[in-house]
Amino acid sequence: MDPMKNAEIPLDHRLATPADIPALASLMNAAIGELQKPFLTEEQIASSRTIMGLDSRLIDDGTYFVVEQNGELAGCGGWSRRATLYGSDDSPGRDAALLDPANDAARVRAMYTHPGFTRRGVGRLILELCEAAARSEGFRRVEVMATMSGEPLYRACGYRPIEDVSDASGGAPVPLLRMAKAL
Repeated sequence: MDPMKNAEIPLDHRLATPADIPALASLMNAAIGELQKPFLTEEQIASSRTIMGLDSRLIDDGTYFVVEQNGELAGCGGWSRRATLYGSDDSPGRDAALLDPANDAARVRAMYTHPGFTRRGVGRLILELCEAAARSEGFRRVEVMATMSGEPLYRACGYRPIEDVSDASGGAPVPLLRMAKAL
């Protein structure tokens, strides 16, 4: 495909369904494996596959988006009104407690762009969708646990660092950055 022609095709979005899970898992695997290469060692990428991934509760809650271009899966991501900040269905320490929009920050969760669709507005679109949805439910702030490859996007979209984190629960320590933004 001609990249310039593809740039002219609009991005479509919809809420994810359980039927999307296999395709989402494949996209996440590709994104972790390719987009983290400039930032992490092979061991850290392997660890990332353990600590990151899909939290199907986001799909159940109706807060997880799929972005497509011309019918092809380009990215995914969502937000949550629950306490868990990051991680997959298999991550330890998940907390399904509902957040209080008056006092807590909504969570931006599980954002992934297919490596063939980077720098085309996929991530920005997902952030806009998440922020608008959280705002409509009364949240005044959002937080995200950024990977090193995602940090530049979040900074460009107004997120500011709160805390450097290292998660070694997958084996090798993976650097992460907790970030926040006022809505």
